[in-house]
Formats: sequence, structure tokens, C-alpha cells
Amino acid sequence: MTLDAKLWDKVLAEIQTEVSKAIFLTLFKNTSLVSFENGAVTIAAPSAMIIDLIQKRFYDLIKKSLDAHTGQTTKLLFVPKTITKEAVTEAPLFEASATRTVGHLPRVRADYTFQNMAVSTSNQLAYVSAKTVAEKIGRTYNPLFIYGPVGVGKTHLMQAVANEVYLKTPSSKVIYITSEEFTNEVVNAIRTNNTADMKRRFRSASLFLLDDVQFLAGKERVQEELFHTFNTLIDGGAQIVLSSDHPPSEMKKVEKRLISRFSGGLTVDIGPLDFELRCAILLIKAKKYDYDLSMDTAKSIAEKTQDARELEGILLRLITETETRGVEQDDVIRSGVLANTQNGGTAGFGADEVIRNTCNFYNIKPTLLKGPKRDAGLVRARQVCMYLLKKESELTFSEIGNLLGGRDHTTIMHGVEKIEGLLEKTTLSKDMLGITGKNYLSNVDYKS
Repeated sequence: MTLDAKLWDKVLAEIQTEVSKAIFLTLFKNTSLVSFENGAVTIAAPSAMIIDLIQKRFYDLIKKSLDAHTGQTTKLLFVPKTITKEAVTEAPLFEASATRTVGHLPRVRADYTFQNMAVSTSNQLAYVSAKTVAEKIGRTYNPLFIYGPVGVGKTHLMQAVANEVYLKTPSSKVIYITSEEFTNEVVNAIRTNNTADMKRRFRSASLFLLDDVQFLAGKERVQEELFHTFNTLIDGGAQIVLSSDHPPSEMKKVEKRLISRFSGGLTVDIGPLDFELRCAILLIKAKKYDYDLSMDTAKSIAEKTQDARELEGILLRLITETETRGVEQDDVIRSGVLANTQNGGTAGFGADEVIRNTCNFYNIKPTLLKGPKRDAGLVRARQVCMYLLKKESELTFSEIGNLLGGRDHTTIMHGVEKIEGLLEKTTLSKDMLGITGKNYLSNVDYKS
């Protein structure tokens, strides 16, 4: 065990005596100390959401413990789990991929299993289909194409397939990757004249899972590479699982030959989460965090929230509020502390309204705002929307990314910082950015 690891074990031991078991398991158990140099302490946490909660609630507690053990006045820096010590010292912060390795499979969450997934009428067919694929990879439903809106559990289901296959046959080569990461791999391979290694890596998989394929729209070279990879894998008996927000027949700017391949197996949809399923998801996740969530509280949250990712975010906030402040769940609900997350924004102006009003101001459609296009006008509109969602609704970067088409949290951070920089260079006040009914965003020249 390294000195850094020993130091962090001591800090965690102290923290464990200061917080409840639920808080410790939720926020601290999977953290680690990446580096400690010249008083700067870099701490890795599983996700941007966890980082956000730790910084808001426990920064001083962690710093106090580190200062005592090191005899120095430390400065804390939090990074996503996959950023290594080398990445921190040699590359700009957050340049590395935000996806993470949990346990055994790169980019796959160990807790995303079939056992941990709530099943109802909205996702039952997709659940059964995915489970069948995991039991008989390459022999049935190949490819399996899962589609549905953001936050209904597509990623959970895909990663459950990956976990199940790995559990049964650890020797299988399992690749789970998002379309953004796949695009980056192809571009980097072309840039470095190393396409052979890239092709060999993808085309040797036993199970290939590609998430959010809608973001391949318009990327001809990447689509070509996927087409040939697809054919090689199918011919070799490998299993392919894909996800998207639309069925293959409705995908635009995707080659017909690729759409034909997508449609060649089983296509299943996951509908919006019904009320009972949302309640079940909350109760399952609460159990994972060893937290006693009452049925009434679960119902209260489920009534106001549709997105599965938002449900977990609300639960984490509820745990921190009840455990750190010693208040009852009902009191937290009544106080409106969770209203920002439950409504997706501030009272009376939810995330949907922020997005809609931003689109009205820029005269664009929500599908364009959330889509992959990067025209200058669209980029600026997205950045303004990111800024408003962050500053006015207090959503986390990950939550905003999910709302805006599944974007990476580092993209959201950059967008917010861009608008903050614009504000610093002008005399525009925060009030001018406020939500004021029909005057929303008026008098603010963000079009240039």
C-alpha cells in the first residue's frame, strides 16, 4: 500500500466516525487519493454528482483531517475516477474521458445489473430481450437495438448485459463504448495513422455494446468504420447491442446500409417510466445505499420526477440532507430543498421551460439544441442554456448533460465557464439573465 493510500485510509476512518453509514457508503466508500504533492491533494470520486455533493457538504471536514495528518495547509482538487495521477500532472483537468472503470470492466458500472433493475410494463420487453441476449450471446436477437427517451434505463440495461456476460465468462472480450468515444477512437486512429490497431481492437470483441448511436449522425467516416466493424462481428458470431433515442427507421443522416444492419435483429423500445416503476427504482437505490426510504417519500418524489438519473440524484440529496442535518424525510420534502431537482429547475420555471424559452429566443427547435450539430449559433445557444440551468436551477453538470442530449459533464462545465467569462467581460448583471416571464433573456445580446 502506498503512502498516499495509507493517508487516505486514515482520513476515511476519521470521516466514518463523523458521518452516518448511509452517507459514508453513498459518498466516500469509492473515493481514492490520486496524488499529494506540495500541499495539493487530488481526490478521485466515481462521478461528477458525487464530487458536487462532497464539495458542498464535506470539503471542510476532509481538509481538516488532511491538514492534521500531513501538517500542511492542503488544497483539495476532485476529479472523476478514471483520471490517473499521470493524467493530472501531464494533461489539462477533465481532458480525460468522464466515463469510469468500476471493478472489472472498463466504462461499466458494477452496480448496473439485472438484479438491480426495476421492471414494469414500460421496460419489460426490453428487459427480457436483454437478459436473453446475455444468456445466448451471438445466437439470438443480433443485433439488439434498444431505444427510448433520456433517463429510462437504456444504459443500465446495456451494462447489465455486459456484467452478466463477464460474470459467466470472464474470458469474453466485452467492449462497452459510447458513440462519442467511438468517434474519438476513430478520429485519433486516423490522426496517428494507427487504424489497424483500432480495427483489431473493436473487431475482436465477443460482445460489442454501442450507446447513443444517434450521435453518429452526419459522421460519414465514423459510420463507415462502424459498418465494417458491424459486419466483421456478426460474421464472427459476436453479439452487438445498440441504444438510441429513436428507432433505426427514424434516424436521420445515418447511412441506409447501416440502418439496415441496425434493423436486422430485434428492435425494442423503453417507454417513459410509469409511477410504480419510479417508486421501485427509488426503493432499490435506497437499499443499495443502506438508507431507509419511506414509501410516502418515494411516492412524493416519483410524482414529480420522470428521469431515472434524476431520481438517483434526488435520493442522494435527500440522504445528505437527512443524515447531515438530522431532519426527517417529510421535513426535507416540505421545505422544498429538493424542489430544484424534482422540478428540474426553480419553482415555476423547470428545466423544460428553460430549454423551451432558450429555443424561442434563438428561434431553434429543442431537437437541434439537444442534437449533435455544432454550428456557431447552436453552440452559443447551448452554452447559454447550460449556464442558466446550472445557475438558476442548481442542477449538477451530469444532470444538465442528460437533459441536453446526453452530453458529457465536462462539455457542460466548459459551456458554463464560457458564459461566465462573457459576463466578466461585460457589465451584464445576473438579473438580466433571470427568468422574467416574457422578458426571459431579453436585452441580453448572446447571439453574437
